[in-house]
Amino acid sequence: MTNSKDAARYLENRQKEIDGAALYLALAKSEKQPQLAEVYRRLAASEEKHAAAWEKKLNALKVTFPDRAPSQRARILIWLAKRFGPQFVLPTIAGNEKADSNAYDGQPESEAREFSRDEKSHARMLSMASNASGGLPGGSVAQMEGRHRGGGGNALRAAVLGANDGLVSILSLVMGVAGATNDNGAVLIAGMAGLLAGAGSMALGEWLSVQSSRELYENQIKIEAEEIANSPEEEQEELALIYQSKGLPEDRARELAAHMMADKDSILDTLAREELGIDPEELGGSAYEAAFTSFFLFAVGAVFPIFPFFFWSGSFAIYMSMAISGVGLFIIGAAITLMTGRGILFSGTRQVLVGLIAAALTYGIGRLIGVSLA
Repeated sequence: MTNSKDAARYLENRQKEIDGAALYLALAKSEKQPQLAEVYRRLAASEEKHAAAWEKKLNALKVTFPDRAPSQRARILIWLAKRFGPQFVLPTIAGNEKADSNAYDGQPESEAREFSRDEKSHARMLSMASNASGGLPGGSVAQMEGRHRGGGGNALRAAVLGANDGLVSILSLVMGVAGATNDNGAVLIAGMAGLLAGAGSMALGEWLSVQSSRELYENQIKIEAEEIANSPEEEQEELALIYQSKGLPEDRARELAAHMMADKDSILDTLAREELGIDPEELGGSAYEAAFTSFFLFAVGAVFPIFPFFFWSGSFAIYMSMAISGVGLFIIGAAITLMTGRGILFSGTRQVLVGLIAAALTYGIGRLIGVSLA
């Protein structure tokens, strides 16, 4: 019985390490910065080593196991990394690493204790990489190696929650109006107005946020250009210190800094990436692209509850709206499992219950208001 439980645990540990290795290799292929891509390749090698250790344990128990293949969840994250870039999924993967290290903490094997330390180090590396905006700031690689700590945001989480905001808020709005009136036109007008107002507000807020960041980066690069022109010796010294923090010997760091400073055409680009952590070509991304994405995500979620009222009316339209919205809520709950690691059925069902309860409450309130007005 004990061997059976150990075997199940070893198989689960092995699959987590296989998923990690596949994800890191995908990040390495998608990463534009060669230095960071190399870090991902080293992480993949570490995960593969961990998987091999659990396979050795399984062989000792004479347990057969399938060929190495990433799970469905890992394949989805790999697709997202290829489609939207490493930064889109990095915080989610970092959270997975932290959860895996905590899972190892309760296991008795010496390998588990060693791997727990590795996973925590990996989580710190990914958190530091999540903070980088198109380039790693000075010393980040050294920090990523475990000498310091960092944290980051989550674009994947923002995308899922953007669609969720649109669906839940417009579902609640539509149900509230439907409860107060039998006028199908009023429900459609309220729903469409809510969609446009909510999506527009999200888009404007995102545009202002990204545009403000771009203006900040442009100002920082301008200041850096002035410092290069006015104090080149100080900038060369700073660059040498950055290379030292990455592990280069002092004489080699100074030699490399002098060589980089001599290249007048690219030194500003180099310092922007190394010292400020800014990619001058992207400056944090396009404000218009971010605005459009926010508008689109909110609108996609908002369409679910409105759609039935274009074709039906009365109670049937309300039931269809709740049913279609329930499907959308389940899909969102399933997407959330990419970040939480919980079961799809649990997360999807929970999301459906929370969304429909909110809709039922607003419907009830709308019904009371409609009766009192009547």
